[in-house]
Amino acid sequence: MIKVFAQENPFGKITPPAGIGILGGDPALALGKLFETGIKLFIIVAGIVLIIYLLWGAFDWVTSGGEKEKIAKAQAKITNAIIGMFLIFAMLAVWGLITGNILGIIKIGPSGIEFTLPTL
Repeated sequence: MIKVFAQENPFGKITPPAGIGILGGDPALALGKLFETGIKLFIIVAGIVLIIYLLWGAFDWVTSGGEKEKIAKAQAKITNAIIGMFLIFAMLAVWGLITGNILGIIKIGPSGIEFTLPTL
């Protein structure tokens, strides 16, 4: 009888490659890093958009030439930018409260924010 597919491997046991990067192949750690990166990117993008909108309102105010309608529009832009800033901070605070204190998913460690996904 000839064994075609059940032959012994002449090179010994085949081991899978090591995990990619610093994550080491742990899917829970990788998902935590993904969330952490997403939150950091959200904060950076929201901050940049906020500053641009605030500066746009300030520029419109400076170039309004004293016209009341243009000044009102510029003030509305600045007000909306400040309200947006408070909404972003409030949303991040509520999200941190729910995921950190209530659910225990987020823990502040020596290397920064650490996500621990609940397991059974």
